[in-house]
Amino acid sequence: MTKASKLSRRERQMMDIIYRLGEASAKEVMENLEDPPSYSSVRTLLRKLLEKGHVDHRESGLKYVYYPLVERKVASKSALSNLVKTFFSGSPLQAVNSLLDMDSNEISDEELEHLQALILEKKKANKNRAKK
Repeated sequence: MTKASKLSRRERQMMDIIYRLGEASAKEVMENLEDPPSYSSVRTLLRKLLEKGHVDHRESGLKYVYYPLVERKVASKSALSNLVKTFFSGSPLQAVNSLLDMDSNEISDEELEHLQALILEKKKANKNRAKK
């Protein structure tokens, strides 16, 4: 994979904007950033995202329009994996426990049932893998 896990906070914000818009010029990225840096800084960061393999660009008139190369799901999985390694000693259990303990994220009974179903599916997959 690319240097996917090595994004700065600002680069992650910019990727979020590009994912949300589908594609964006430097000006559009800048307009969607909270407390944006200078235009030249935005262009520099977009060039870094290009070098890291996260985005590519095409010419549209006099400007470049940037679009994601890494699917959001793949990028999310990579970022989450790094988060779990960094803050939870590589333990998904500790990460999930921390999420469930968050006060600001009340989890509905429906969501808990869905989580339970996902856990059962994972257990079945693990059993099937163990049999092979």
